[in-house]
Amino acid sequence: MDQPLNTPLQSGSGQNKDGATQKAERLSPMMIRIRATMAAAKYHGVDLDMRDLATQPDEASPSPATLARWLNGQGLVAKGMRLKWRYLIRLYNSSPVVLMFKDGSAGLMVGVNPKKRIVFLRDPLGKETDAPIAVDELRLRQAWTGDVLLVKANRNLSEADAVINFTWLAKMVLRERVLLRDISFASMIISILQIFPAFIVMQVVNRVIAFQSTATLISITGLLIILCFYEILITYARRELTAVLATRLDSRISIHTYNRLLALPLEFFERQQAGRIVGKVSQIYMVRDFITGKLLTTFLDLFTLIVILPFLFYISPTLAWLTVAAAGLIGLIVILFLPAITKRFRSRIESEMTRSSMMYETVAGIRTVKTLALEPARRREWDEVIAEVSKWRLSTSRIQNWPETLVMPLDFFINRGIILIGAFLAITNPTSGIDAGVVVAFMMLGGRVATPLVGMAKLTSSITEVNTSLGQAGDILNNPTETKALTTGLRPKIVGALAFEGVNFTYPGGSNRALKDLSFSIPAGTMLGLVGRSGSGKSTITRLLQGVSREYTGFLRLDGVDLREINLTHLRRSFGVVLQDNFLFRGTIKDNITAGRPGLTMEDVIRASRLAGAEEFIERMPAGYDTFIEEGSTNISGGQRQRLAIARSVILDPKFMILDEATSALDPESEALVNANLERIATGRTMVIVSHRLSSLVNCDKILVLDRGVMQAIGNHEELLETCEIYRTLWLQQNRHTQEKPNKEKQSGDGLVPEGM
Repeated sequence: MDQPLNTPLQSGSGQNKDGATQKAERLSPMMIRIRATMAAAKYHGVDLDMRDLATQPDEASPSPATLARWLNGQGLVAKGMRLKWRYLIRLYNSSPVVLMFKDGSAGLMVGVNPKKRIVFLRDPLGKETDAPIAVDELRLRQAWTGDVLLVKANRNLSEADAVINFTWLAKMVLRERVLLRDISFASMIISILQIFPAFIVMQVVNRVIAFQSTATLISITGLLIILCFYEILITYARRELTAVLATRLDSRISIHTYNRLLALPLEFFERQQAGRIVGKVSQIYMVRDFITGKLLTTFLDLFTLIVILPFLFYISPTLAWLTVAAAGLIGLIVILFLPAITKRFRSRIESEMTRSSMMYETVAGIRTVKTLALEPARRREWDEVIAEVSKWRLSTSRIQNWPETLVMPLDFFINRGIILIGAFLAITNPTSGIDAGVVVAFMMLGGRVATPLVGMAKLTSSITEVNTSLGQAGDILNNPTETKALTTGLRPKIVGALAFEGVNFTYPGGSNRALKDLSFSIPAGTMLGLVGRSGSGKSTITRLLQGVSREYTGFLRLDGVDLREINLTHLRRSFGVVLQDNFLFRGTIKDNITAGRPGLTMEDVIRASRLAGAEEFIERMPAGYDTFIEEGSTNISGGQRQRLAIARSVILDPKFMILDEATSALDPESEALVNANLERIATGRTMVIVSHRLSSLVNCDKILVLDRGVMQAIGNHEELLETCEIYRTLWLQQNRHTQEKPNKEKQSGDGLVPEGM
């Protein structure tokens, strides 16, 4: 299992190290190898983040394969391999090559002189302007393992963003050229071997039986046993290769689908129903089954057709033409029914999507269904959905039943009728060249030819189904991804200074602007509160800050850099975000808190839990930090879930934090505990806090008041009470109970009887 590299220079604990320790870490062999890889990527314009590197548990230093996966995931093309010296010095026109050294470090080969038989190495920790060092074969062999990492830019359309269609499918299959070649070769041999038994049987019927030759029978028997042995052996090898091919294609399609899904922007998921997304994406597995099932079987049978069909024409052209004609009629029938089958199949897929969506929706909202006693209503709706699915499944089965029924007489003719015709010709026309042996041989081989011919005809129907499934999956997976934003862009050091300059934003499909000419700025280390009625634009600001939406006008600058120029992965990892509804992953409490940095220590976990006010309830649990939880688990409350989310955000030690209604699910005691820790959490970092409870924003350095996307005022609590009518109204509404008590006491002092006396 991969483990992210917990590099010393990127510690999430927030504890500073002395200069001597940092220098030692920078000069460690592991760090030198990583720096060499980063320098090679930098040559192609890609800045790598060490936090993206995942090493194997047993690796003291990242292997070339591990480094290649890291680079390929960042949009480059990288490959680790072992080279001999004579091939290394031929790389004189290549980009920098990373050479792996025996001590676990690495060097950069930046040039080659084949005539003098030397290579030029540059120190990965040095400057790009430093002069390289010339090294000959003898000196290099003392340190070099023979392993290299080749890196180049991906100038073609990245596979990660390729359109999901038949072209993509074909490229996916053709990447396994070696396996396809071996399987094809094995299939060709098997097809040839299948001819000999029929030929031998023909000789047995015509010669052995006719002349009663026992010696010939023994010889033929021995030859037949040898041929059967080789056919069994090669068939086993072909099955093994086919299983490997199917497994590799299945893995590649699954990985590609999941990565594409993760690369889609959050806005897309917000516009789509989760059940329909899962249902449509799952159609890709029908494509997988088609490739590794019907397509591969028909492809292998094709070799049987290529080899055996000429032999059939050799022994009897008349019977061979009858076989081909019958198979052609089968194909014609299938093609004629194809449009009707396609129409019904698409309707069936759509109804099944609705069924999957409703099932997912019911499971996800089961708490609401149970608490509101919605079971009868959901059952009625489910019955209607199932009726629609059943209608189209029955319609599809009926329309498919017609061509299957119509081709049965032709199939019977190929497998049985042609033998009768052959027997008739053998009896009535002795000069036709058809005898008993030919009839038996044709009976043995005719079915083998008919199977691929019929399979090819029926494959057209399967291709239509696969095309429909590809279209359904493509509706989701072919949407624009964030791949470019996630792998390119600046990676500045985040300090936390924030500035909005005339920012306008409208949600896709919306007509009204969510933000209108928003302009304000705060220095690093500021605690900023966002206040306003529902729909005023508070959450929109947090979305823009997280890079969820980038289609805004104006400028949004973080430390003077436009947010759209910053690498999206770097931006989000530099932020700590706590939402109103937070998702917990299946695992222990510790696993959930360290989800962003699994390599952090237990001390980091405890420190983050203490800051979030979660330590006290975690320690009361039976297994403490090893308590197992999962989404929807009943062993933690909503408030505890929220505090775990805050701890998960704090442990990353971000310089910029966003709390979007982070305390809304907390009870008054827990909220008071978290608010008391907010000042400690805010030390040394910028915080943007969205809350409807103004009492939690009193200690903010600045409070921004919004109304319908327009900034009304900005200032601290006291200033806004005096100058901002909206803020003052909201404050009085939420604190009316504190205003009534003094009034009653005043009335009691004037001689009135207090209430309750």
